[in-house]
Amino acid sequence: MKMDSGRLVSRREDISALFPAETPGAKYKDLSLQFSAVRKVGGDGNCFYRAFCFAHLESVFHKPRALQSFKDKIIQSGTALKSAGFDESSFSHHQNTVIYVVEQCLADEQENILLKLFNDQPISDGVVQYLRLLTSAHLQNHADFFCNFVEAPDLKVYCRQDVEVMTMECDHVDILALSQALDIGIHIVSMESDEQLAHHIIPEGGDPSLHLLYQTSHYNILYQRTQL
Repeated sequence: MKMDSGRLVSRREDISALFPAETPGAKYKDLSLQFSAVRKVGGDGNCFYRAFCFAHLESVFHKPRALQSFKDKIIQSGTALKSAGFDESSFSHHQNTVIYVVEQCLADEQENILLKLFNDQPISDGVVQYLRLLTSAHLQNHADFFCNFVEAPDLKVYCRQDVEVMTMECDHVDILALSQALDIGIHIVSMESDEQLAHHIIPEGGDPSLHLLYQTSHYNILYQRTQL
């Protein structure tokens, strides 16, 4: 999937940018009926975390109270990391990067600030790294529940090797953990089923604030068609 050269997050494109060169099948037609646009995210193994944070911040960009609420959650989430055994020195820099991004959104009413920040590699990767650490902490702090969904023999080893490490693709259990940790609902549209689109709402029955497309082990951001 082509990206603008060097871009981690693209500009918004028409949904047809996802269509194959040959005649699009029923799934693509169904996708275009429900969604009008896509924002492509670089395929570096960090696409879910990057797409998740960008899409959430974009959805609340013009809502100062919601932005402030997200900032407060990020500040408070340091407690969860400490509970999971992380030393503050190992995460405070990345936590401050996320806080900086939210503060920039609060200070600048131009949405292109979000695109600029997420295409700045050190800033964008700092955000991803913090979300990975927070996901790991939530998994470990709720080990009695999540150990049932992790195939690895040791949850802590799984977190260290598969969740915390940059460029490692995320699993469904990681998505659920991050959704719970920040209380943010996610709608994932999967192209992987044979006949039709598969829709996953996380948590089940929740009211998702962001929409992601899952296709060939990759996540992009979707935009719903406006209801008339």
